[in-house]
Amino acid sequence: MFWRTTAPSRRPVGFIEPCIPTRAHKPPAGPQWLHEIKHDGYRLIVCRRGDRVRLFTRRGYDWTDRYPLIVAAADALPCNATIDGEVVVCDRAGVADFERLHSREHDRQAFLWAFDLLELDGEDLRPSPLFERKGALRRLLRRAKAGIHFVDHLEGDGAKVFAHACELGLEGIVSKEGSRPYRSGRSKTWLKIKNLQAPGVTRFEDRS
Repeated sequence: MFWRTTAPSRRPVGFIEPCIPTRAHKPPAGPQWLHEIKHDGYRLIVCRRGDRVRLFTRRGYDWTDRYPLIVAAADALPCNATIDGEVVVCDRAGVADFERLHSREHDRQAFLWAFDLLELDGEDLRPSPLFERKGALRRLLRRAKAGIHFVDHLEGDGAKVFAHACELGLEGIVSKEGSRPYRSGRSKTWLKIKNLQAPGVTRFEDRS
């Protein structure tokens, strides 16, 4: 499978360009930061409007037909919503396995790690602080089906969170300023710190 390098000429209805983290060499310090596990998958914007669900890639391509578990979970939500997350396929140990996802052989087992809520029942949540958006997302997904899971976060010492992620063989972490709004495009309020020993570090594509 080859990656397309250009986005659709017209922005699809419901698509929001995602916030893209800036690469950092070490985790930031300070109480304003929260730290999430970086799962090894594809970035995905999930949009539910009435009886229709659409899944968009980072560049706005429609991948709705690929991931039935995510579509079913989004369709069962009690309201309209736009969710930002990462689609993954896990191995038997429960760790995201990019090769399984990339192969397309396990699309029916793929699910979403959801980490941000951009819209809720017509209200644009992007101007709200991240802490508030994540609180609303947690409540929304409390009874969600298996196709969508909430990405929790840790506060405090980012270095310890990163070290733990590396011990588990995970891709790394994303550190985010909890008081900031959501901004599409490259952002320095979201920082990605990669585990240099993880398999994904050798791949050239920047998926999120």
